[in-house]
Amino acid sequence: MAGLPGLLAACVSPEPPQPGTPSPPADAAPPVASAPPPALPPTTAELPYRTIYAANGTERFWIPAVNLRRINPRFLRREVAYPRDDEPGTVIVDTAARYAYLVMDGGRAMRYGIAVGREEAFNLVGEAVIERKAEWPRWRPTPQMVARDPQRYGPLRNGLPGGGRNPLGARALYLYQDGYDTYYRLHGTVEPWTIGTMASSGCIRLINQDIIDLYRRVPIGTRVIILPPDVSVA
Repeated sequence: MAGLPGLLAACVSPEPPQPGTPSPPADAAPPVASAPPPALPPTTAELPYRTIYAANGTERFWIPAVNLRRINPRFLRREVAYPRDDEPGTVIVDTAARYAYLVMDGGRAMRYGIAVGREEAFNLVGEAVIERKAEWPRWRPTPQMVARDPQRYGPLRNGLPGGGRNPLGARALYLYQDGYDTYYRLHGTVEPWTIGTMASSGCIRLINQDIIDLYRRVPIGTRVIILPPDVSVA
């Protein structure tokens, strides 16, 4: 099971699809993660992040410290000026720039680095609503995934429990449109070095420490806007 995170999809539903539910992403199985970008030396400005991204032993499962040298510093969490007039409390996903913004009052936003679909066609676009939240969510392949690749997903048809090896990481925010599960989530990851890249099957990956922070800030009913690839906040 140790190799599962690099093989399993992050964009799946913990429940069987409902009639009328949109189909899941076209190819729900991500490739083996590519080599991370070259290590970047730490700077004085990054030093506070050693605390933000420190190991967390207070959760049900151990969350290791993030190796900051394997992530471009611009993708680390920070409060920034926000140029758009979106309503405070809205989550804006900028797939082009690899950021998710939680809009705040006063023209400010909390910005998180993300990983997006490895192909633009895999990314959800438009508006959605967070209608479910889960800590240490369970992962289960969809029936379509099992039918498409029974050798890989058949033995996992009953899913994996939440935990340190689960590809959804520490938290998941479930995106719905018109009352139906889109099969897309904002969730944690066991591969933090993929943040800032096109690595997922369409879901939005955040560092575990970041998805925990966002999870605390957004309630059920939060509006999420996923910008098209040719539109960026910056």
